[in-house]
Amino acid sequence: MSSLIKNYVNRVDFDSYDDFKKNFDFKVPENFNFAYDVVDRYAKENPEKIALVWCNDEGEEESFTFEEMKRYSDKAANLIKSYNIKKGDKVMLTLKNRYEFWFTIIALHKIGAIPIPATHMLKKKDIVYRIEKATITMIISVDDPQLLAEFDKSESELGVNLKKLVVSGSGNSFEGWDDFKSSLEKADDKFNRPTGEEATKNQDIMIIYFSSGTSGQPKMVAHDFVYPISHIITSKYWHNAIEDGLHHTSADTGWMKAVWGGLYGQWIVGTGVFIYDYDRFNALNLVEKLEKYKVNTFCAPPTIYRFLIKEDLSKYDFSNLKYCTTAGEPLNPEVYNKVQDIFGLKLKEAFGQTETVVSIANFIWMDPKPGSMGKPAPIFDVELLDDNYNNVDVGDEGEISLKIDSIPPGLFMGYYRDEEKTKEVWHDGYYSTGDTAWKDEDGYLWFVGRIDDIIKSSGYRIGPFEVESALISHPSVLECAITGTPDTIRGQIVKATIVLVKGYEPSDELKKELQNHVKKETAPYKYPRVIEFVDELPKTISGKIRRVAIRNEDKNISNDN
Repeated sequence: MSSLIKNYVNRVDFDSYDDFKKNFDFKVPENFNFAYDVVDRYAKENPEKIALVWCNDEGEEESFTFEEMKRYSDKAANLIKSYNIKKGDKVMLTLKNRYEFWFTIIALHKIGAIPIPATHMLKKKDIVYRIEKATITMIISVDDPQLLAEFDKSESELGVNLKKLVVSGSGNSFEGWDDFKSSLEKADDKFNRPTGEEATKNQDIMIIYFSSGTSGQPKMVAHDFVYPISHIITSKYWHNAIEDGLHHTSADTGWMKAVWGGLYGQWIVGTGVFIYDYDRFNALNLVEKLEKYKVNTFCAPPTIYRFLIKEDLSKYDFSNLKYCTTAGEPLNPEVYNKVQDIFGLKLKEAFGQTETVVSIANFIWMDPKPGSMGKPAPIFDVELLDDNYNNVDVGDEGEISLKIDSIPPGLFMGYYRDEEKTKEVWHDGYYSTGDTAWKDEDGYLWFVGRIDDIIKSSGYRIGPFEVESALISHPSVLECAITGTPDTIRGQIVKATIVLVKGYEPSDELKKELQNHVKKETAPYKYPRVIEFVDELPKTISGKIRRVAIRNEDKNISNDN
């Protein structure tokens, strides 16, 4: 059986990007539910089709067909229902990349309960904030003792009684937590699709992710039941996923990139999903898994590619790997060039947010320009606007804004329980992303930075990304963050916070060398007048660099002086 994509789009194949942009459209059925209309349909019509291939660093591996995925998600739905969880209830999932995540999220879609995936790195204050904000009633978690203790402390502080299930790989029991595995085995393996008031509708909330919170507290981003269909664009026309192939996106399930690249679109277009569940990232271990399991299409943030290209990969066979993509942060041209040298593939970048599906990308027909995000997706009218909501000229910076006449699949419903924040970004017929870019004469868009991250120095506006790209091209730099730091004469000056490649040591000589390197790579006025070497950069729990933390620390030092 072929994939299900034809059920949800007006056309599958296009001759060019222009054809795609002009003629692509979705076909949205009434009351679509991914769990029943994709997972269970495959289970009925092609039960042996591979849905998920999973492994970890302990040598364990599992493979699940759609028939098995239906069976386990039905059992999980019955198990969760036994705790009186019903449509609209919120359930937090901190399951890392355990395969049980896929059982439970599909089960919750079947019930109509709302999954709130989260990272296992949460601390008590993060958990308390999320439980209160979302009114979470149930937790399903991995058996990380430290994480379970944080949940228990949060429960005690709030004075609530949460329903708690633990997925224990070790088989250990934990006081106050019911064992997921043994309970799942006992659960009935038949779950009937709800009817009447308990049935889901397209406009119901299907999933909530907390935004990464690079500045301020995370917001609750709500998506409806049509959302999975929108990821056809992600998987078919950006990832280039193939029928009965195997796709891997490197992402923890606590980050929305996991469902961008590890669930919805991939299964609709008929490719299997490969999941590598590790405790500590190791570039060579990842490469070995890509080779062993014959992964065909691969997506990862630029950070992972930066680690990969620092290794000697000459002994590995990448003949099965046909396509590479990247998103989550801007792509440095240096990384693009080295990936092409190693893999023989052109790395296709894209831009999107927790609030959207892929909005801008180097789609499959396009020849990428290293460092460019690409061109707009067909479902979005992307405009670059100035402060007065006027379109900027070619070559000028503007805020990436999505013109909204009617809400397309893939755009969020709003920030859950925060109408004020929703109105801040969604008004005057636009959704304002908070990110800036410029457009070249060929229509390609180039990322500049978050509005809050733009540096204003001596009358110049300096985006951090260009300076970071210049620094990354130096062999000593593994990671870096560019920020503006206070200066009495210039207002702000450019500061570089740098993590060095192993084997390099901080020195005044290296600082000077890096400054001169930036002057050669980009406009000289953009060079970092201040350089600080650090062991690691401050990041959100989803891995994004928190430039605001660096700026705040500099402000505190300035105030102290």
